[in-house]
Amino acid sequence: MPPRRSKKRTKIAQFFYGARYRMGEYALRAFVAALPWIPYQLLVRFTHFWAWVTFRCLWRYRRRMLANVSKGLADTVGGPGECKALVWRAWKNFAQSVLETSSVVHFSREKILSTVQLEGEEHLKRALALGRGVLALSAHLGSFGMIGSRLAASGYPFSVVVKHPGDERFAELMNEYRARVGIHTISAKPRREAVRGILRALRDNRIVLVIADEFKSAGVTVDFMGQASSAPRGPATLALRTGAVTLPIFAIRKPDGSLTLSVGAEIEPIRRGDLDESVAATTALFTRHLETMIRRYPDQWVWLGFPRENRIPRKADAHERAIVAAGDGNNRNSTPAADSSEASATKSRKPIQGHL
Repeated sequence: MPPRRSKKRTKIAQFFYGARYRMGEYALRAFVAALPWIPYQLLVRFTHFWAWVTFRCLWRYRRRMLANVSKGLADTVGGPGECKALVWRAWKNFAQSVLETSSVVHFSREKILSTVQLEGEEHLKRALALGRGVLALSAHLGSFGMIGSRLAASGYPFSVVVKHPGDERFAELMNEYRARVGIHTISAKPRREAVRGILRALRDNRIVLVIADEFKSAGVTVDFMGQASSAPRGPATLALRTGAVTLPIFAIRKPDGSLTLSVGAEIEPIRRGDLDESVAATTALFTRHLETMIRRYPDQWVWLGFPRENRIPRKADAHERAIVAAGDGNNRNSTPAADSSEASATKSRKPIQGHL
């Protein structure tokens, strides 16, 4: 894992910073180690209890979620009581997904396959047959942590881009748990190394999970849940530049509590004569797909993806510049994309070239 840029802290602050992560590390190790010895239904009850406790204690997050639900679902959700009930169900779903993601470390391949039903596998097989890799477009929806476990259990090569915590030991522990279930981790920082890792994975015809519902950094302004939000450019840029097939993939919780991994049909990127226009149009298209799923299952989304008010955004094109820089050494002699009339006939998924 590449080293992270450390912030300057006093020795006392550094001590408590490290102590916090050590406590978290040992608690996580103990929790995961104890999971096979505790009846699962008892774990579920314990998880719901702690969800109830944290729902009341972490009031800042609860208020943000309530505000976001009020903005995003103003046309469908009733009064404050209904809004709060939806947020509580979303909170409880997230707690349940944490339990499932932790427990799967001890599951056999057969148990993973039986726990999560797979729908739409034909789309995945068709996409991988092209040999250009797959971008799995998803969100913090349902039990999203089970996506990689289920696909890896089926024998699919799977990678995920992860923003690691600041403590290297804790980050390595999380990587170890993911590796146990066949998930390859790509660190999101530094950006240039992350993009190189994604490009390598796609060249190896792997599935790369892209969580694209964090509208927090400057990028492409899109309409999301009735709000003007700044969506990340990275997923659209990767789809356009690499020619990888983009598939919407979500792990949805059914009313009976069971999980279904749903693989949708390919989302064709929108190619226009200008790359920036292509990225903007494709980002808006990807966002509409995410919104459709979130509106369909509003109590399974975390409702923290909206940008905070008065937040200073990061530089808009940082991720795209990293993609360009990472690819420059691989294809310096490529030619610019054709004009819009030629680009419109791109059903063959030919990648936009020129900078990659």
